[in-house]
Amino acid sequence: MKVSIDDERCRGHGICTVLCGEVFAINDDGYAEVLVDEVPAHHEDSVREAVQNCPERAIEVE
Repeated sequence: MKVSIDDERCRGHGICTVLCGEVFAINDDGYAEVLVDEVPAHHEDSVREAVQNCPERAIEVE
């Protein structure tokens, strides 16, 4: 699974980092970024939860 964040939509709420800090982080500008190229299988459920809980719907998975 690959995950990306739409920089135009992200507002830096940080919910994704709370739900899966191993995959997401807040950068120096205050917005979320993806830390991995490929999501490890054991984090896929947490990433899906982050997708569902992002208030801006800025996270996409492939």
